[in-house]
Amino acid sequence: MKPRRVLVVDDDSEVRQTHSEQLRLQGFEVSEAVDGLSAWIEIRQNPPDAVLLDLAMPRLGGLETLKAIRAFKPSIDIVVVTGLADPEMHARARELGAVAVLMKPVGGTQLVKALGGAPGLAPGPARILVVDDDAEVRDLLEELLRSHGFDVATAANGDLALQAIAHRMPDVVLLDVVMPGLSGVEILEALRTVAPRVKVIIVSGAATPVQRMRTLALGAFDYVFKPVNAAHLLRSIDVALGMKQLESR
Repeated sequence: MKPRRVLVVDDDSEVRQTHSEQLRLQGFEVSEAVDGLSAWIEIRQNPPDAVLLDLAMPRLGGLETLKAIRAFKPSIDIVVVTGLADPEMHARARELGAVAVLMKPVGGTQLVKALGGAPGLAPGPARILVVDDDAEVRDLLEELLRSHGFDVATAANGDLALQAIAHRMPDVVLLDVVMPGLSGVEILEALRTVAPRVKVIIVSGAATPVQRMRTLALGAFDYVFKPVNAAHLLRSIDVALGMKQLESR
């Protein structure tokens, strides 16, 4: 299947780079434009399948660009990604034909969902298993992940985690290290045998340099420290899912 082509339009170079990387990891073909006028010229010459469009830009603003694209080729899906918390402007963008309006910062999973799913993947949200003996941590992570469109399950210890994995294989496991019964390191070792394609992100507040190096050497995809930085964790999950997809091709 030919990958969907997406044009990322934003005057912030860091935002463009982040969104482009998120989409490429999910199998999209991506090009970029620095403002509305540049985007309009690119679209006239080489129409994409979809556009990620900022609203506040110089040289032809987001709403004007949106109107021009819809008039030129209504079949192009337009997802507005903005930092402007303006309900009236959001509503106007939807009236003009935006398929979704997302507030920055935006995770890769949100982008892919708004674009109708990653190319070649079965529909449905990515599955994440949260393993932590602290109920408050489990609840906080579950709420965060569900709010970003993930299918989330939780386990309070290693034995329950292995049972959950045997019942329904997750895409990513968020794994604490220090727990009663099986430790995070022991679970990680078991997963490398029974579920080698699952991406494991260690989430721990009791890290030592030696422990961190050991878990990474055993195959952990990343190590995130508590208290959890939500943006860092979501980005790590996005990259892990992208790598998982690339490995499955």
